[in-house]
This record gives sequence, C-alpha cells and structure tokens, in this order.
Amino acid sequence: MTSLLDLTASELLRRFRDRSLSPLDYWQAVEQRIEAFEPDVAALWAYDPDTAREEARASTERWARGAPAGPLDGIPVSVKELIATRGLGVPLGTAATVLEPAEVDAPAAARLREDGAIIFAKTTCPDYGMLSSGLSSFHKLSRNPWNLALNPGGSSSGASAAAAASYGPFHVGTDIGGSIRLPAGWTGIFGLKPSQGRIPVDPYYVGRCIGPMTRTVEDAALMMASLSRPDWRDGTSLPPEAISWTDIENVDVSGLRVGVMMDAGCGLPVEPEIEAAVRKAARWFEAAGARVFDVKPVLTREMLDGLDAFWRARFWGQMLKLEDARRALILPYILEWAEAGAQVSGVEAVRGFDQTMAMRKSCGALFQSVDIVLSPTNPIVSYPAEWPSPTNDPQRPFEHIAFTVPWNMSDQPAASVNCGFAASGMPIGLQIVGPRFADLTVLRMSRFVETRRGKMPAWPEPAALEAVA
Repeated sequence: MTSLLDLTASELLRRFRDRSLSPLDYWQAVEQRIEAFEPDVAALWAYDPDTAREEARASTERWARGAPAGPLDGIPVSVKELIATRGLGVPLGTAATVLEPAEVDAPAAARLREDGAIIFAKTTCPDYGMLSSGLSSFHKLSRNPWNLALNPGGSSSGASAAAAASYGPFHVGTDIGGSIRLPAGWTGIFGLKPSQGRIPVDPYYVGRCIGPMTRTVEDAALMMASLSRPDWRDGTSLPPEAISWTDIENVDVSGLRVGVMMDAGCGLPVEPEIEAAVRKAARWFEAAGARVFDVKPVLTREMLDGLDAFWRARFWGQMLKLEDARRALILPYILEWAEAGAQVSGVEAVRGFDQTMAMRKSCGALFQSVDIVLSPTNPIVSYPAEWPSPTNDPQRPFEHIAFTVPWNMSDQPAASVNCGFAASGMPIGLQIVGPRFADLTVLRMSRFVETRRGKMPAWPEPAALEAVA
C-alpha cells in the first residue's frame, strides 16, 4: 500500500494507461490509508468512499477501453469545504452556518470533475477560514500527521493534513493571508498560492486565491492545467493562456537576483532552526550561480494592524446578520476577535482597507531589484493542536502571517516548499515569491529547491501515531 501511495499523479496516469495499475486498485489503497489515519487526523468532511469506489470502478473500465474521460481520469482529489460542490452545503467551518445544498460546483471543483478526477471528500477548515489552525466549531479537531499533539496550521488545515497523510496526490486549498502556504509549511507538503485570478474563485474577494496542495511540485504543476482554466464567475479571472505547467525540470538559476527576507517587519520573530534552514536553501541558489542578498521587509505594523481592523469590521458585519442563537455557536476565539469590529468606525475600516494598497506598492517596489524572494513560510516550528492560532491570543491574531499576507494583497504568486526539518522532526517550509503572473517561475524555483533538498526522508505512517501523540 505504501509503495502505491508514493506514486505521483503522473506515474499513476502512466500506469492507468498501460494497465499495470487500475484506478480502483489505487483508490482501495487510499481508502485503507484513510481508515488507518482519519480517526486521529480528522482531515475530512463529507467523506464518501462508496461513491468514490463506484467512480474508480467506472474509471477502470474507461481506461481498459482506452477511452479516459479526461486527463485526470481516476485520480482522487479532496477539495476544501469552502469550495462549493454540488449537492453539499458549505459550512464555512462554523456551527453557525445553516447548511443548504450547493446547486453547482464552484470553478475549481468543476474543472477537476470535467477532467475526470474523483472528488472523494471535502477537507476541514476553522470558522470562516479565519484561523491558521485545525480548530473549528463545526468540524472535529484536525491534527498534524507528523505529530498528533501539534497543529496542522490553516485555514486549509484538512487539505494539508490529508496531503501529508498520503490521502492521494491531489488536494485543493484556499488562501487569503497564507492559508495554503502556512499549513503546507507546518506539514511538509508543497502549496501554491497563485497570482490573483489565475485559478478562478467563486465567491472571489481581495487577496483570496485557490491553489494546489500536494506532496510534490510535479503534482501541483499537473493540477494547474485543470485549475487555471478561466471561469466567468470570477471577475478577476485571467484570460486563457498557453502555459506549459509541467515544464519545471532542469532549471537554470544563474544570474538570478534572489532576495532573502529574514525580517518580516513585524509579527513573531523567526526561530533559529527556521532561519538556518532558509539560509541553507538560499546557499543552494548561490552555489548554482544566483546573486543572493538580504532584503528589507515589505510589511509594517501599520499595514498589518490596518488589515486586522478592516477584517474585524467586515466579519462583524456578516455576523450581525445571524440570529443571536446562531452567533453564539461561532468559535469563541473568532467571535471575540470579530466583536472588536463593532468599535471600528467606517473611516477606520476604509483606512484599514487602504493598507492592502500600501502592501501592493511596497511589494512592487521590492521587485524592482529582485527576481524572486526567499523567506520563511512560518516563523515558528509548531504549536499545540488545540490552539486556535500560534499566539493563542485573539488580540494578536495575525502575528504569524507577516511573511505570507503581503503577497496576497500584491496579487503575486507564492509557494511553500519543504526545505528541511527541525530537531523535533517537524518540517520547515521555505516561501518562494515571484513577480505578478510568474506562476510557472515559482513552480520552477520550487522544483529547484525540491531537487537540491532531495527526496523526503519519509511521510508519516499510521504505525507512528501512538508514539508521537
């Protein structure tokens, strides 16, 4: 079973094609893995193995006839629950939501189904996707497969845990301040936040992106061909573009201007083990001929606090629409955080929103002197599974997103790729940021790091769960 789960999506498709492996046989391996891990990891919601088994059997028959339904026929995929799928409600991670079945798939789910992928489950997230944690008032607590006592991060908590636990090759998350990259860093997987509009989002919002979360850069690149097709429902959706998404090998970085950002400008300080791992990754670029130098932060305390005030006001306005009994069901940490929005005046909210434009300008200025930026994804190695955030303080909710959030507001592609491990055995993520629309560049740079790092020593195994709990 383990050897099958180590296969990349490209390897799976090749074996489906030559009939040395069937989609049904592969799905059964994934199903066994979920049975072993899921009671402890709790990454999934609306898991439907019966339907997945039926779809895998149908896919097996299509491949046997040499008539696959699409380029991803038979590949299992999970989708974050914030992304609508027809027939299911969208809980938004909170018990306060009144569930109503979605009539149609959101763009990402629609593209994957069109290409033959098997959506076997939704993945968990915290209330309103506003925590970097596996804690939710609706879902069971999601945990990190590397160590069940620790947090998988969030808000794409279930997607990151599912990928690290090897629940198949493909998982889809969302990101408005780091919600793909932060959990990717804490669980050792690869996560890409693309340029705004590269992958259509519905509903879309300032900074909100959808992206692949996978065990390898190659798997994410393969997903991009499907996910990046335009959709009219996203008013920021980019026009069709012929991009060779899987052209990520043999990357030449000689002469590249690589800025290394070790100071985020505010937020939590970077722990020494993380700085050492990021510096080591930067030396890989330098050894290959890149020009590597430190750069100053793009974020300020005023920017981060302004965004915090704006988000509090926005979410409190949404929560006021709920009946009192419903509002009381929201995770207390999130409710306390949002309630402060009642004290934010209209003028203050607009000033807070204006800080997103200040971030955009600051990021644009930096990229006049660099081609890519390397930084830590997360400033700390980990934190307890039960905590709603790395600070465990609703008055200091975003101290951990200082390296990630600016690139949402500047529309730039950014990824997290594993670059090593702490002494505790927990993964460390390297963030790679590229110019606006240079999503393929970020994939190529991530693949460069992946090749220099070498193969992951191992992914978490169910037998190890009791030992690390």
